[in-house]
Amino acid sequence: MSEVTNTTKEPFYFILMGIPGFEASHIWISIPFCCLYTISIMGNTIILTVIRTEPALHQPMHLFLSMLALTDLGLTLTTLPTVMQLLWFNIRKISFEACFAQFFFLHGFSFMESSVLLAMSFDRYVAICHPLHYATILTREVIGRIGLAVICRCVLAVLPSLFLLKRLPFCRSHLLSHSYCLHQDMIRLVCGDIRFNSWYGFALVLLIIVMDPLLIVLSYSLILKSILGTARWTERLRALNNCLSHILAVLVLYVPMVGLSMTHRFAKHASPLVHSVMANTYLLAPPVMNPIIYSVKTKQIRQGMFRLLFQRKVH
Repeated sequence: MSEVTNTTKEPFYFILMGIPGFEASHIWISIPFCCLYTISIMGNTIILTVIRTEPALHQPMHLFLSMLALTDLGLTLTTLPTVMQLLWFNIRKISFEACFAQFFFLHGFSFMESSVLLAMSFDRYVAICHPLHYATILTREVIGRIGLAVICRCVLAVLPSLFLLKRLPFCRSHLLSHSYCLHQDMIRLVCGDIRFNSWYGFALVLLIIVMDPLLIVLSYSLILKSILGTARWTERLRALNNCLSHILAVLVLYVPMVGLSMTHRFAKHASPLVHSVMANTYLLAPPVMNPIIYSVKTKQIRQGMFRLLFQRKVH
């Protein structure tokens, strides 16, 4: 089989796939996609604006929430161009360089979301188990260092897989399974030896997709132990209610992420529609649902949104 790399003289491109079996209905399918992208962009932008303009929300919990909203915005804006141009104009080609750039940002923001949720679980642990030391432990400087560590962690995790994949020869059959560039999808098109890539990918899965949820579960185990040690049920319910929005955000991210990973590894011969639905759910669910979850469950965010949206009418 003929091979091609990024050093080949003739331009090399990948071909994106829309919704398998529903190509004739892409215009109609674009309507719900457009609505979901709009909800994501508007919801996360409003949350960022509310946190920035409300001095009362300049607290560690809300600063971490602003990191989550920025990550969701990045994830949305990374996939929006290729998805919507495919659905609206049937533009399926994407250049070698553009595909790798999308691959870097897509996986980077995805891992960043996991890291931010892990940091938020630490915030909840300190707030509930060590409330008297909360302000001294999570200072602005500490939060800034955590944010920098999250960025460095994700960049250092994604860059090696990008360079390892880019050095390999790609086959002439360059049809991807989704409307954006995923590592587990692109690596199927490689003609060379991918054992090292597979082992690195497996290590990355253990480091992020397995370790982060385990650490989150550990923090909530300690939180639950502390909550059960309190005497009054009202205090227990209040503490659990403060954690509920974060727990929902964790489920919204990890359930589709694990489902997509399992589909690519153990259901390779499943219908292309199954792969497409899982991939779109994995990338759209967190950016769309997180603003809804936090605006519904967090009173300060909800009040700030009402003030932001209706203050001009009031005046």
